[in-house]
This record gives sequence, structure tokens and C-alpha cells, in this order.
Amino acid sequence: MTELKLLCGQVLTYSSDPFVTQWQDAVHIESAGAVLIHDGIIKAVGPSSDLRAAHPEAKIVEYGDKLIIPGFVDAHVHYPQTGIIASWGKRLIDWLNTYTFPEEMRFGDPAYAREIAGRYLDLTLANGTTTVCSFATIHPASVDALFEAAAVRGQRIVTGKTCMDRNAPEGLRDTAQSSYDDSKALLGKWHGKGRASYAITPRFSPTSSIEQLEALGSLWAEHPDVLMQTHLSEQVDEIEWVKGLYPQARDYLDTYEAYGLLGARGLYGHAIHMEPRELDRLAEVGGAVVHCPTSNTFIGSGLFDLATMKARAIPVGLATDTGGGSSFSMLRTMAAAYEIGQLRGTAVHASQLLWLATAGSARSLHQHQHIGSLKVGYEADICVLDLASTPAIAQRTSRASDIWEAIFPTIMMGDDRAISDVWVNGVRMQRP
Repeated sequence: MTELKLLCGQVLTYSSDPFVTQWQDAVHIESAGAVLIHDGIIKAVGPSSDLRAAHPEAKIVEYGDKLIIPGFVDAHVHYPQTGIIASWGKRLIDWLNTYTFPEEMRFGDPAYAREIAGRYLDLTLANGTTTVCSFATIHPASVDALFEAAAVRGQRIVTGKTCMDRNAPEGLRDTAQSSYDDSKALLGKWHGKGRASYAITPRFSPTSSIEQLEALGSLWAEHPDVLMQTHLSEQVDEIEWVKGLYPQARDYLDTYEAYGLLGARGLYGHAIHMEPRELDRLAEVGGAVVHCPTSNTFIGSGLFDLATMKARAIPVGLATDTGGGSSFSMLRTMAAAYEIGQLRGTAVHASQLLWLATAGSARSLHQHQHIGSLKVGYEADICVLDLASTPAIAQRTSRASDIWEAIFPTIMMGDDRAISDVWVNGVRMQRP
């Protein structure tokens, strides 16, 4: 029998969404808390003294003043872009043609796909991320590679074959039929196996014909329990391109809606330049949008309107968007989300940022009954933050008047050095 483990430190828990309820009532920190885990599951959360007394047989893991939080959940990434992260400039379409598409061509080699999949997951684990939702490439082997690498590490993973049959290099185009056939086969092979979930994945409407979108919409109708991920309204010139390609569409979202690709299990990355009808429809169906702040600024896309999305009760996830995003770190991503909120006139509290990076992203992925919170019965995906990981952060934290003032400098200035420990499905990971 696996031994009980008791992780002791400052423990962060949620009772509700801090964008809906006052954050002071929604997010709680037990200064001398503990999390009891066994066989990959959280068995108890509470005061350390109580759990120590109740479970004297448990192995104690002492974290002192470090902060025990749920593992980060990254809701929109492109693992094949790991090697080209932080490539210089240009607009979205130029960036895709110059950097992304040539790199994705290399994933026709299964060995290369396995190499990058392992490297990507190790980089994210080093940054405290325990679950990711990723685009692959058009190559089925690229999907297999990420699922296999995640299974080795015990991680929850969502991914799918990226489908595109036009406006892409010849070596990166499939067909409407092959995209349906490949996606269906991969879905059957991986979805629900262990901690794996499949996502039907049209890259975005400019790289899919109407026939392909219809085929993928049909596949989603056949398997409504899976996710569907794509991109939406990232840049103004992209939106103009979409208007030219789909003159019959009412707006960008309609290029998905018309072909069965709008629904509650839809994930729409970026969603910056939104029309009123698009917001109405997302709110009506419960589709989630994913905020990618470092990518939105790095590629010059615009400022996501978090306040409006939350006011409309549209589910919001948070994401690094590797490699359009310029960091593998969800701490850096939270910092960028805060900065964009400031430019939008909305100060996002540290508790809300942490919620977005954990429970909020888990909700957008419909995984919120399994991960994203430290609750009894949830899978033990846990990140431990050192709130004094660098001299610059430590000197600021030493002046903090309360715990939130101590946490905020780590969100704004922290990196992988702030990740003291990571647990995946109850297993303590060896950091690379």
C-alpha cells in the first residue's frame, strides 16, 4: 500500500470564484495548514496540527512558510513551437509563415516529435504546470508523442491533431476527409485513457475549408464529450482576412458556429477583438475563452477584456500560448494578465490571478471536478511556491503586511526559481 503523505505549509484553497464572490470570501490561506495525499488523491485539507494528530502514520513533508497551491493549468499552448519560442517580431500571419510552419514540418519525424514533447513537458513541470491543453501538428505521431510523454510523467493532458487544409505549406495540409479520419482514430485511441483527453483541433478558420469545418463539426456532434479548441479574433488584420474568406459569415465566431463548432466544450483562444453578437453567443452556450497575455503583447495582438468576459459569466482560462507567448511560466503569464488589466483600467487581485491559473483554467477545460483546487477527492496535482526565491523578491516580501502582499511579488517577479516543489497525481517530481 502506498504511504500517506502530509504536506505541511501555508495552504491555499477556494470556496468559490473570486470574480463572482468577494475575493476575501472566495480564497482562503491556512497559515499552518496541510494536505493529506494517498494513491494520487487528496484525502484531507486543514490545519496541520489536526491532520498530524489524526494521521500519525503519515510521512511528513515540511514546507514551512512556503505556499502550497494547486498545480498550474495551462489552457492553450502549442508544444511544437517549443524550439521557436521568443522568435523576433512580426505580425501573426508573418510569424506563422516565418517560424511556426517550418518548425511544425519537422514533426513528420516521430523521433523529433517525441524529443520536443518530452522537453516541453519537463520545462512546464519546472515552472509548476501540471496540466496543459496543447495543439499538436497535422501529424498523428505528434499527438501520440505528447500523450505518451504525459503518461510517463503521470500528467493530465489535453491535445489533438491540428487540422488545416488550406493557406498553409503543402507539407502541413491535410484534407477534410483525412482530418476527420485521423482525428476520429486518435480520439478513439487516447480519449479517457488514464489522464488523457482529446480535443478536436481546427487551427483557425483561415486554414480550414468549409468542408473541413463541416467534417470536424460532424465529428464533435458524434463525440460531444470531447473538447474542441481553436483560435478566435486574435488580430484585427486576421479578422479582415476571415471576412474575405467567409463573406457569408456574420462575424468570426460565426465561421465556427455555422459548421457545428460552437458549444459549451469549445475553447476559443485569444478572443480579443469581439463583436457584441459573439459575446452574446459565447455567454448563451457557455463556451470558454482563453486569455493569452504574453502572446497578445509579444505579437502585438491587443488587450484582452477580462472584466467584460467575467461580467458576462463567460468561462475564462489562462495560458502561456507557447511559443507565441514568450514564457513557459504561468507566474510570468499572471504578471502579464495583471499588466493588461491595468491598461484596461481593472486591477486584478493576486487571488484572482491564482484562481485563473488553476481553478479557472481547469473549469475552461471541464476538468474542474478533478484538478485546479486542493479539495478532498481531487487529484493531487500540487505546486509549492517559495515566496522569497530571489533576493529581489525576498526583500520585498520581508516588508509585507499580510499574506497577499507577500504573494504578489512572486507573481510579478517570480520564475522557475520560485517553484520549490511539484507533485503530479500524488508523485513528487524530479525537477530537471
